Amino acid sequence: MTTPPAAPLRVALVNGSFEQPSVTGVEILPDASQTQAAKRVPGWLTTASDHRIELWHSGFQGVPAADGAQFAELNANEVSTLYQDLPTTPGTKLYWRLYHRGRQGQDTMALDIGAPGSTVEQRRFTDGNTAWGYYTGTYTVPAGQTTTRFAFRSISAAGGNRSIGNFLDGIFFGTAAYVSLEKTAIPAGPLDVGDVVTYRITAKNEGGGAAENLTLTDVIPQGTTYLPGSLRIVDGPNTGAKTDAQGDDQAYYDAQANKVVFHLGNGATAADGGGLPNTETLPAGTTVEYRVTIDRASGGKQITNTATASYENRLGDTPESLTSTSNEQVTQVKPAADLTVVKAADATTVTVGQTVTYRITVHNAGPNDATGVTVTDQLPDGLAFLSAEGPGSYDPATGQWTVGDLANGANATLVLRAKATKAGLVDNTATATANEKDPDTANNTDTVSVCVEPAPSCCDPCAGQK
Repeated sequence: MTTPPAAPLRVALVNGSFEQPSVTGVEILPDASQTQAAKRVPGWLTTASDHRIELWHSGFQGVPAADGAQFAELNANEVSTLYQDLPTTPGTKLYWRLYHRGRQGQDTMALDIGAPGSTVEQRRFTDGNTAWGYYTGTYTVPAGQTTTRFAFRSISAAGGNRSIGNFLDGIFFGTAAYVSLEKTAIPAGPLDVGDVVTYRITAKNEGGGAAENLTLTDVIPQGTTYLPGSLRIVDGPNTGAKTDAQGDDQAYYDAQANKVVFHLGNGATAADGGGLPNTETLPAGTTVEYRVTIDRASGGKQITNTATASYENRLGDTPESLTSTSNEQVTQVKPAADLTVVKAADATTVTVGQTVTYRITVHNAGPNDATGVTVTDQLPDGLAFLSAEGPGSYDPATGQWTVGDLANGANATLVLRAKATKAGLVDNTATATANEKDPDTANNTDTVSVCVEPAPSCCDPCAGQK
């Protein structure tokens, strides 16, 4: 069984768009270090001496949020630096993006990134108060840096008031999306030919940014047949959405390629995948399922299957295409043997006292060898056992023909002789069984009718019964 590589250490800001806590108008609140405060700003810290952060609700004084319903003002009661410290892995490429806007005119701030106490200015932003400026970039964590500070430092603000200036919103700093897939088969097995298997796949985004245009594809395992109408989104965005074979929603079965396709995440449609948030926001990810029936050809074999996902990292200037593969799911299938019984009589009309000769042939149509093969052929009233010839052994008391093992494609024939003792129509039935499951029991039984006439013949005792 193969296991996909582990996800890298996730880096993602907390409360990047300042949506918590909810405010009306404008409020100046304690930062995340003030744990005694009932209402504080999660994630963010400030170098301000009063440890206060200013949050605005969208539309207050005519200023709309750039992302969500709230934003922050860098200059609260005093000029300060707003920051978060995050655990990082050296060598990791991190992406950043942000919105910046002036309040009374042209405001300027700096973006500082690096180890706490030794951050390096990455860039300065100057924007007026008529529109939000949008900026993106990348940062690679240097060797030995296991904690990285992401900080905004006020440089200047129009109007000269130290408590006014530099609006911030829609901030992201972290790793790209990383989708992990976990696949299970229900029930786990071993299973029989003809059983139904439910494949369930869970996709989780262990990265920082959203996994955009997420599409999950699963080729139907060889030796199984897709069960129409079984596509379902079990958990996550759009749970319970209609997903049928015509593909008029988020999932469909591609008969030509023999695969199922799911478009997943927020905003997913029949044509495109949506965005899957990271596990900080959506811990359980999203789960889908479909069903297959185990084909006869899979008897005695293993069914193996993996699912794949394609998605995009859109944190950079251009989308980056990424893929993930699930663990390999292995299901063991028990051997199966399709036994066929054919029974014939040398003569279908005899007289009392004559010998009736039956020939019972059992054939194993596979796909596997049959073990413990037994044919039950109990002679009915009106027939007295004389002899039996063939492989294995026949017990006239029980009517059990113990054939033993029968290879795939092999035949065994029993010649059974009995004396007719009573006039009438005699029905005789043979039924075959084995230790293995028989995928088609309709051909396991065969019946032959023989008319026994009195001697000397004076009439037809079987008239009306034939």
